[in-house]
Amino acid sequence: MDRDHLAREREDLFEELWADPATRILPIFQGSALLSSPTSLALLPVHAIPDGDIKVYLGRSLSTTSPEPVGTPIVAVQFVDAGHLAEAEWGNLRFLGSTLSNRDAGMLVEALGVLNWHASHRFSPRTGEPTVVEKGGWVRRDPISNTEVFPRTDAAIIVGITDAENRMLLGSNALWESNRYSLLAGFVEPGESLETAVQREVLEESGIHVVDPVYLGSQPWPFPASLMLGFTATVDPDHGTEATPDGTEILDLRWFSRDELTAALPDIKLPGPTSIARAIIEEWYGGPILDGQ
Repeated sequence: MDRDHLAREREDLFEELWADPATRILPIFQGSALLSSPTSLALLPVHAIPDGDIKVYLGRSLSTTSPEPVGTPIVAVQFVDAGHLAEAEWGNLRFLGSTLSNRDAGMLVEALGVLNWHASHRFSPRTGEPTVVEKGGWVRRDPISNTEVFPRTDAAIIVGITDAENRMLLGSNALWESNRYSLLAGFVEPGESLETAVQREVLEESGIHVVDPVYLGSQPWPFPASLMLGFTATVDPDHGTEATPDGTEILDLRWFSRDELTAALPDIKLPGPTSIARAIIEEWYGGPILDGQ
């Protein structure tokens, strides 16, 4: 996608887009997107949709393999009531992300990230007044103080931790079913580097001291508004590998060799294929993990 940020400055942007027969709408309802097939998002002409709650200009499609021509303007529209579309097929990003095309996956992440921000910033943090949506859905303005509020992204680290035997540490979060295991993760605090956040979060959640944080890559994670920053780290040789869950966020911790993880797969669940956590685990494992996810 070309996010076409300069177009956001035009005051009549949506009037222009609604008058353009090339414009396509990505309908969003209750956090899910309208589908044209189990692996494709539905993009509809303006006249085919009911009135929506919030509109966000996503930009112009650059895909040469999608049904829409290159340059097609796309707007995400959030519906409180989906009207005649309510009985259509809708899809959730958590389950669809790994099956969508690059364009569709990126477009849906963009749409959900901005719409989730809208849901939490309807009122000004300065005056409490209702904010006004402007600039193609990318700004909310306080009409009293004239302060602009911009979309927020919260940085979070996620870490593949290994010991001297190249075992990986996986934990079970209190919010998950008891047999689901993943990497340790947490939000970056103000005034903290990413590397320090890796060491602090791992120590807080597991009691394990780690060294040598190495950045791997990132993934936008709009549940509701995070950017997951993936790292590897190794156990500090001056400290042990005895892991102690904090009992609040993490209820269980287990070290796995590759063979032990393979043997445990019938009994445990791993992160879904959409997640950066899965990518980091499979990078350590040496290839795709066939666990039925």
